[in-house]
Amino acid sequence: MTIYTLNPELDLVLERTVDVAPELVWKAWTTPELLMRWFAPRPWSTPFCEIDLQPGGRFNTTMRSPEGEEYPNSGCILLVEEGSTLIFTSGLGPGFRPQTAEGEAGFPFTAVISIKPDGNGTKYTAIAMHADSSTRKTHEDMGFAEGWGMALDQLVELVKSR
Repeated sequence: MTIYTLNPELDLVLERTVDVAPELVWKAWTTPELLMRWFAPRPWSTPFCEIDLQPGGRFNTTMRSPEGEEYPNSGCILLVEEGSTLIFTSGLGPGFRPQTAEGEAGFPFTAVISIKPDGNGTKYTAIAMHADSSTRKTHEDMGFAEGWGMALDQLVELVKSR
């Protein structure tokens, strides 16, 4: 079930097929101890992660720069379709409470993670939805494709090593 419509003027998309099972990709996205090992593109790291895997639940992470600066991000899970779809936003806090904190990105956005079986692997789609085209461009210029792509590579590396 798709409950959103892509808007190329507002949304950024990373789509790739990876050679790991969908259940392993899902587990890496929904298990804090695993997410902390791949979520930030190296040399950045993720020293903290808290996930309450239910609508209204927390999706909180902290990213650390190579220089040691920390960037906490508080968010809210909007939708969980076990094993296939995770949607969260930095525009809301736990319990769907509106928040003004903009987190490490510097602006609120909504992430849609879609995980689908594809042969022996997984069709992985990550969408970052933005409120306006200037915010989309800012996220793109920050390196969305490269950063989220590197993080996906690290996710695949992690699940293959387990």
